[in-house]
Amino acid sequence: MGGMRQNAGRCGARGLILCLASVAVLAGCSINRLAVRAVTGVLTGGGGSGAFGRDDDPELVASALPFALKLYESLLDADPKNPALLLATGSAFTMYAYAFIQTPADLLPDDQIDRQASEIARARKLLLRAREYIFRALELKYPGRFMSYVKHQLTEGVDLVKELSFVERSDADYLYWAAASWMAAVSAAQFDMSLIVTVPKAIAMVRKILSWDDAYGAGSAHDLLVSYYGSGIDPDPNWKQRAREHYERAIQLSGGNKAGMYLSYAMAVAVADQDVESFKALIGKALAVDLSAAPDSRLENVIAQRRARWLLANIDKYFLLEEE
Repeated sequence: MGGMRQNAGRCGARGLILCLASVAVLAGCSINRLAVRAVTGVLTGGGGSGAFGRDDDPELVASALPFALKLYESLLDADPKNPALLLATGSAFTMYAYAFIQTPADLLPDDQIDRQASEIARARKLLLRAREYIFRALELKYPGRFMSYVKHQLTEGVDLVKELSFVERSDADYLYWAAASWMAAVSAAQFDMSLIVTVPKAIAMVRKILSWDDAYGAGSAHDLLVSYYGSGIDPDPNWKQRAREHYERAIQLSGGNKAGMYLSYAMAVAVADQDVESFKALIGKALAVDLSAAPDSRLENVIAQRRARWLLANIDKYFLLEEE
């Protein structure tokens, strides 16, 4: 009998130790997750992205961003079901791939066509990774419903904006970055029809945002639609008028302080019309944007103005100019 009690005591002690160990592990996991979310709060609250956005040295930011991207992914390893962190990771990958890989590749000279193709392919890969992170975030928020929307076969006559009725207005940022990464990937994919045919789903996300808030992102959502209409994907015969409406609204909402918006419209409509004077005027407006007028947009304006100068120097790539 005494031996049985002794064995029972040993089992009880062992069980207590295991229990305490489990509590310690769980507490450790919770503390770790709390720490991750504290860091995420700083990064997603404007502390990280704002510091990058206000910089006027693209090369410095381009060198720093890869570390930041891997930091995000490391944090996700510790907290994989954190929608805010998934959004931050996806949006950061989108900005890096578009601003520092795809855009410089577009500006490479003709004798570096192989390098250009390689860089654009890399940009596409990273943009699709960015989109996947944001898809994961939206699926966490709307289990089963969001990926059903993404994977459902497009059917003529279906109102895609209405199909997004389950998404709440508070998640507009998630829809915006999902659409932005999606459309940028299509741009980098060039002739990948399997990706191009899915664009209406991304556009529906932008239109859903505008149905909630026409002023979203100080015109950023309207600017996405300008690029969309200029892509030639939309069959609307009045696409130029649609592009102009969104361009004018984007300029109004941004106060004219985002150089890239002028370039979007120049490439979408002025090139299509072969209106070289309008093109030059729009480039001039982009170059006239005061970098101090919108401090949080300083970096994107510096990059856009570099592209504007390149477009002006390479205008013959887009227009049939008569020799003087």
